[in-house]
Amino acid sequence: MAFLSYLINGLGLGSVYAIIALGYTMVYGIAKMLNFAHGDIIMIGAYVAFFALSRFQLPLFVSVILSIVVCTILGVVIERLAYKPLRQASSLSVLITAIGVSYFLQNAAQLLWTSNTKVFPSIVSNAYLKIGDLSISYLTIITIAVCIAIMIVLTLFINKTKTGMAMRACSEDKGAAMLMGINVNTTISITFAIGSGLAAIASILLCATYPSVYPTLGSMPGIKAFTAAVFGGIGSIPGAFLGGLMLGVIETLTKAYISTQLSDAIVFAVLIVVLLIKPTGLLGKKISEKV
Repeated sequence: MAFLSYLINGLGLGSVYAIIALGYTMVYGIAKMLNFAHGDIIMIGAYVAFFALSRFQLPLFVSVILSIVVCTILGVVIERLAYKPLRQASSLSVLITAIGVSYFLQNAAQLLWTSNTKVFPSIVSNAYLKIGDLSISYLTIITIAVCIAIMIVLTLFINKTKTGMAMRACSEDKGAAMLMGINVNTTISITFAIGSGLAAIASILLCATYPSVYPTLGSMPGIKAFTAAVFGGIGSIPGAFLGGLMLGVIETLTKAYISTQLSDAIVFAVLIVVLLIKPTGLLGKKISEKV
């Protein structure tokens, strides 16, 4: 029964990683760039929700919407100011810019709100669902349900809507998509907006589980979510979902049965082993390039 409890808790943690990883994988799949500032957008979303809930006493629903709106606008602004001018630049230039944006957001947060850790207000009761000897936190159930709902809606959006089809066209060939009348710049901005909105949702779920807000809040979850995206197959939406869940389960079981201190090392070691066996990730596809 203890193993089942750890497994469910791992799925809850993995659901947060999966939501963040979906933002990573969408941006990479369409814009072919790694947005390492994604983790810091999580931090901004957490601060917005914190002040909305604790200082302005806004209802939870309003606070969540406000956090999503702020992060969405921030994601679009970052894309337009930092990444759009580098559309034809090398991958290294884009990567260095992304790291620079990440440090800028972290230091801006330290200047605005200091480095002191703030306690995120409780948004879900500590009640548990009892199933025999098994106790499941309602927060864990909500987190898993939100992740599954986001996965379903995102999949339908990508496959069924006109904007989603434009995203898939840009992912395949930006030049051909432009010739077909697709506004590539707008499509990429929409992708950043969706990814940043998902970061805001993930920030609230993360802070509900670990109720602390500080300027480097998004760094480690961002790295782990990126690991999850690579684990599942970077650029694959189902891969990001699967990778996030598996990463959360591995981390939780490692902490429970092996070592809390070694959990991160074991997670990254598993990633290395998977990539040695299948370099494209679990659900990634090998892409052949014509020379």
